[in-house]
Amino acid sequence: MPLTILDPNTALIVVDLQKGVVGMAPAGMLDAVVERSRALAGAFRARGLPVVMVTVDGVAPGRTEEPRRFTGAFPPGFTDLVPELDPQPGDIRVTKQTWGAFATTDLEARLKALGVTQVVVTGVSTGTGVEATARQAYEAGFNVTLALDAMADPRPGAHDRSIAEVFPRLGERGTAADIITLLNKGA
Repeated sequence: MPLTILDPNTALIVVDLQKGVVGMAPAGMLDAVVERSRALAGAFRARGLPVVMVTVDGVAPGRTEEPRRFTGAFPPGFTDLVPELDPQPGDIRVTKQTWGAFATTDLEARLKALGVTQVVVTGVSTGTGVEATARQAYEAGFNVTLALDAMADPRPGAHDRSIAEVFPRLGERGTAADIITLLNKGA
């Protein structure tokens, strides 16, 4: 469904734009994602709306066929947000140990306590962290909007599948500019 409306109390969720994760992506791949996420965060902050910065510092338990990239401690600085994102002291910080930002955190309770009814999701990787966060938000009863040009995945097939097949079932899709335009109309 194309982007139609933002609820008056919408939060932005920025997923895994941290030094360790961004550093694993091909050079330059996430520059536009960070830039657009930063623009969205600025627009949300300007309207007094919550901005959530999510980082990952663990992995879900269980066996997988694909080997894990990390099995021990993460290197120093891995969980630091990229400075180009311009994180602010008033942002909500969430650290997760699984793909999605809701499953192992208190994010749902924190957002509902603020009266949030809708979330806009950006970040990396589209087919894992972003999709899992969007799914969990949808299942928790939030209206979900996906900022398609503010997300990426080093696996092009996973990115394309999420955008074409999964996201239309979870919420509305649009660009960062579309979302900022709607925010400006509501101001």
